[in-house]
Amino acid sequence: MDRIFTVDEGRALLPAVIEDARELIAARADLAELDFARRSGVRSELGGLPEIKGLQARIEEILGGWSEQGIEVKGIAPVLVDFPSVLDGVSVRLCWIEGERELSWYHRTELGFAGRRPL
Repeated sequence: MDRIFTVDEGRALLPAVIEDARELIAARADLAELDFARRSGVRSELGGLPEIKGLQARIEEILGGWSEQGIEVKGIAPVLVDFPSVLDGVSVRLCWIEGERELSWYHRTELGFAGRRPL
């Protein structure tokens, strides 16, 4: 989907993205713990292979939901998403990273995260 977001549209979607990100972060941590336990040959109170597969499926579901909305997923550790946009006629990405409370940064599309600037 080639959606272009206004700043207001991106900001309106952000609370749902943050809520999904909280769930993704918890699943990511559980998955890391389960994987470590499995590789170390120890039992985990979190479960085993079925729980690993369930966590992986949930993470994919969250990421897929974002992609269906036109949100670009740039990373999951930390969670980093971009909302394609245009500011002053220039292609940009409204950029949000795990831990931020609002959508207040952007970067030119061709510059990536290193080119982040405040909105």
